[in-house]
Amino acid sequence: MAFVYLAIRCLCTFLITTTFGYTSSSDTEIKVNPPQDFEIVDPGYLGYLYLQWQPPLSLDNFKECTVEYELKYRNIGGETWTTIITKNLHYKDGFDLNKGIEAKIHTLLPWQCTNGSEVQSSWAEATYWILPQGIPETKVQDMDCVYYNWQYLLCSWKPGIGVLLDTNYNLFYWYEGLDHALQCVDYIKVDGQNIGCRFPYLESSDYKDFYICVNGSSETKPIRSSYFTFQLQNIVKPLPPVCLTCTQESLYEIKLKWSIPLGPIPARCFVYEIEIREDDTTLVTTTVENETYTLKITNETQQLCFVVRSKVNIYCSDDGIWSEWSDKQCWEVEELLKKTLLLFLLPFGFILILVIFITGLLLCKRDSYPKMIPEFFCNR
Repeated sequence: MAFVYLAIRCLCTFLITTTFGYTSSSDTEIKVNPPQDFEIVDPGYLGYLYLQWQPPLSLDNFKECTVEYELKYRNIGGETWTTIITKNLHYKDGFDLNKGIEAKIHTLLPWQCTNGSEVQSSWAEATYWILPQGIPETKVQDMDCVYYNWQYLLCSWKPGIGVLLDTNYNLFYWYEGLDHALQCVDYIKVDGQNIGCRFPYLESSDYKDFYICVNGSSETKPIRSSYFTFQLQNIVKPLPPVCLTCTQESLYEIKLKWSIPLGPIPARCFVYEIEIREDDTTLVTTTVENETYTLKITNETQQLCFVVRSKVNIYCSDDGIWSEWSDKQCWEVEELLKKTLLLFLLPFGFILILVIFITGLLLCKRDSYPKMIPEFFCNR
């Protein structure tokens, strides 16, 4: 009986393995280790960090496979993870150093190497944060940076709350292309205290993350550092447009025209806002992409004035800062009437004079013709 039972058991095992494709070798679950030495490295670029790791152990059985890594990272407390799939052993990105950073990574083996199903390792995790010093109220307040006319950058701030007069702040900045972070060399000062920075010419800094750190020192208490990141093209404040003119296109249409602001910003990068006033009442505020605008007027208009301002448009930046308003350009009704007379009445006057002149000539010829008849016959 024992022999028969053993034979039946072996037969069942054979049928199961044949039916479902299992073998003793495939019963062994394929596993892969997570990456080694996963860490977040701060190279001193004020928020631009390196995430790096080493290949997992025991990859000898997968030498013919292309190993990939799934990397996830975020600032601590953030709602969503940024996810990257890469074959490299490092990744770089910018972070807000006012908060901590957390990241995790695991190894991926493609289905071609694992009998048709992707294999993932467990997660390796890493965190990074800068140990804060000083209470949050001591850091700079109301940080404001403006890139004037896409040419020079100026940042300003207010001192922290409750700090003493011996507190001073220092600004450092970095963007991709610089070998290391640089300190401001032209501070704006009030009562000997730094409250802003005038930056030098920033070569090849557009369309890159621009990192700033403002830290401080005081003999009485530690000062909290502040970190900021932005892109310069998104904080450009152009000059206002120039050479505003008004031209009458027809009896009831006025064409407003201006020239692009002076400076290096291309014409294709501008958008304009026009404010038109009719008889000291705002008639319309509208946004246009060209340097002209045609306005309808009525016979009741006594005075027409307009101003215009500029901003970098969505084709050249994600956002921008409106310029100051241009000088006002006005056109009085008297001037409109003079233009109307010149444009419409003068041609009619010329035609009228010409008709009178021709009529006079015809009348003169008609009066002189009968006197010629007697003389003609008398001579004969």
